[in-house]
Amino acid sequence: MSLLYDLLDFNKEFIDNKEYKEYLTDKTPQKKLVLISCMDTRLTELSTKALGLKNGDIKHIQNAGAVISHSYGSTMRSILVAVYMLGAEEVMVMGHHDCGFGSLKPEPMIANMKARGIPDNTFDILEHSGIDIKNWLKGFDSVEESITESIEKIKSHPLMPADVPVHGTVISPDNGKVDLVHDGYQ
Repeated sequence: MSLLYDLLDFNKEFIDNKEYKEYLTDKTPQKKLVLISCMDTRLTELSTKALGLKNGDIKHIQNAGAVISHSYGSTMRSILVAVYMLGAEEVMVMGHHDCGFGSLKPEPMIANMKARGIPDNTFDILEHSGIDIKNWLKGFDSVEESITESIEKIKSHPLMPADVPVHGTVISPDNGKVDLVHDGYQ
């Protein structure tokens, strides 16, 4: 049986046993925070548990590297929706040590794309469309600098209210220790 059907079978039991009841909450974050963290599997639960957060406390956005790569991309849009429509009053960008995105090099990824059937001319088309694919797929040298850059993109966004504190933290995926990079209250 495939993974999909294993998951759907589990879901049927989950519903039948009413296990969902312990997760019921509303769509407004109780702690009024939106957290942007990396999609690293080590952080799926650790990033919230290490801060004492439970289901319903925050809006949680995960992407590669916890990076705000575009001021008008889906991550920034989600932050704005959380602030204006869902009651979030603070933002926290949480990077982590040993981040795979940080060490990402575009050449191996492009080679993997080609090996999986993406034709060479697709990269030519993207380049001629003004998309710098190598820069888009490049990681970062310092997680702290990356967090600081993302904070600046959030704070300087023309649609972001100036009274929303934007914090920056780095978490250790080994033990959950969180270090403060930027205190948004100051």
